[in-house]
Amino acid sequence: MPVPRRTIATFAALAIGAAACTSLSASETPPPSDTTAPGIETIQHVIVVVQENRSFDEYFGTFPGADGIPTKPNGNWDVCIPDPALGHCVKPFHDTNQYDEGGPHNQTAALRDIDAGAMDGFALNTHNTCSGPAGLTQVDQIVATTPTECTLAKPGPAGQPDVMGFHTDREIPNYWSYAEHFVLQDRMFAPSDSWTLPSHMFLVSAWAAHCADRTDPMSCVSDLQQNGTMWTQQKSRPYAWTDLTYLLHKHGVSWGYYVGDDTCTKAPCPHPAGDFTVAAQDPLPGFRTVGEDHQVKNVQGHDAFLTAAANGTLPSVSWVVPGSGYSEHPPYSVAAGQEWVTEVVNAAMQGPDWDSTAIFLTWDDWGGFYDHVKPKQVDENGYGIRVPGILISPWAKAGTIDHQTLSFDAYLKFIEDLFCDGERISRFDGRPDSRPTVREKVSVLGDLANEFDFTQTPLPPLILDPTP
Repeated sequence: MPVPRRTIATFAALAIGAAACTSLSASETPPPSDTTAPGIETIQHVIVVVQENRSFDEYFGTFPGADGIPTKPNGNWDVCIPDPALGHCVKPFHDTNQYDEGGPHNQTAALRDIDAGAMDGFALNTHNTCSGPAGLTQVDQIVATTPTECTLAKPGPAGQPDVMGFHTDREIPNYWSYAEHFVLQDRMFAPSDSWTLPSHMFLVSAWAAHCADRTDPMSCVSDLQQNGTMWTQQKSRPYAWTDLTYLLHKHGVSWGYYVGDDTCTKAPCPHPAGDFTVAAQDPLPGFRTVGEDHQVKNVQGHDAFLTAAANGTLPSVSWVVPGSGYSEHPPYSVAAGQEWVTEVVNAAMQGPDWDSTAIFLTWDDWGGFYDHVKPKQVDENGYGIRVPGILISPWAKAGTIDHQTLSFDAYLKFIEDLFCDGERISRFDGRPDSRPTVREKVSVLGDLANEFDFTQTPLPPLILDPTP
């Protein structure tokens, strides 16, 4: 049975008069951190699982109590997005397909989708991107393994593109179960207005940049396009700025970055034919710090994660990213992605480290799918459009929706506070770089520590069928 919903908007300064979907405005500061409160040291293992290309409204836009797709008092949608190809505006629809087309999701597409806050460019972007012969669509290509260009796949009942579709517990029951039993984050923003590689750079370093001198962190400048800079295409590690593993190594904290078992970890590296993780999801081997600290060996396959979970030898910090075919990146199957994530979560829950574990599940960017919340502008790089976010832990405030403003920077902040004495990646960390903002210190950023309750009876494992 679902746990009754509560909200983290009731914390501290937000307690009085907080509405069901209260969130921080740009002028407000987040509630006080609980990171130094008794009990936080209970968390000895942080696992960040990152899937691909889904917006919050696509997966949780109809989740009870969440800041979801706007509706009118009579229950009808209060949303209608211009669709020039159809000559009228289009509304959201329940997408029961397991395969979606999605839309463009680079920096240009993000700016068009956001449209200065109108959040109405999604259909236009989609029609500008996909074209091809009649017949098989890109979704059919995955199903039938027949190469072709993409056309609009499986449109909605009014002919609208599937970027206006949303899923429910009918299609993604396990994700909704995690949200019901643990903590759903309904204001988790992608860290930047861009695609997979910049998002994964922010995930491990709170920045995306390119560097004129690969040996000089001060030569780096912000870069959300990342055209042709993936480390597998280089003869040397091109990412000179500082990533989180530098601080972890400095503080003697163990870490692992887990990728598809056939993924190469040394450049140059062509894609193998098996279970590989694309280079855009595997940036850590491209950071000079990882090489200088002799920790490239910490980038391992999924089997290593499953073994560590079963043996109780998980590192303090784990990143787990998918392989080809089950990342949920359109047009891959939603069901295949949910199956893999469930197996990862089940492994952590069934291992001896569960009682000291926090799992953060998210998606790296919005994938072109509709979302109604305008992202906050915290610096020249972000935030980007909302993505789903869930905390899974025996110490999670059960059945809670967290309305704090969050981004991937909140993961780094939590890890730094927990394991690195609150030290931030900055010019004061012993390896200065030229990043424009210390993102973990942005005033609107919430604190993930507020999602835990160490006075409660720990929640039992929620072992789910990977193929419900």
